[in-house]
Parts: sequence; C-alpha cells; structure tokens
Amino acid sequence: MKEFYSTSEAAKMLGVSRITVFNRIKTGKIEAKRFGRNYFISSSSLPRQEKTAGSDSDKNNDLREGVKRVVREYGTTLKKLGAE
Repeated sequence: MKEFYSTSEAAKMLGVSRITVFNRIKTGKIEAKRFGRNYFISSSSLPRQEKTAGSDSDKNNDLREGVKRVVREYGTTLKKLGAE
C-alpha cells in the first residue's frame, strides 16, 4: 500500500472517474495536496468503501446536475431540434 496516490490511481481504486475525484477534492470530500499541476491523495484520505449504496446516489446526483446544466445552457437549441 502506497502513502500517496495520484488522481488517476484514486479514481481506479474508488471506481469513479478522474473528474469525480477532482470534484470531490474541490468540495472537500477528499483531502489532497497539490504539487505543481498535480494533486496527490494520502491513503488515509481515501474513503475506505466507496462502492456502497451512496455511490449510486452520488452518480445519480452527478447525472441530474449534468442534465440540468445541459438544459440550462442548450435548452433553446434542444427545443428547436425537437421541433424538426
């Protein structure tokens, strides 16, 4: 077991995307240290069991937020495409 993990390694361990890891770092759910352009996560900062019922809930929330953003940004265009 390593002391520090990159965001890619953490994503693989947690079964989520790198973007999700970055979002969790930004929101404070995962503590990370920044070195230059890269983040490194200590093994003690990683959640122990990510693949629980909560992870599906997180994915659903991420999906809902993504859909809301797309509709907000491209709603008019989507309506026009739907009318064709």
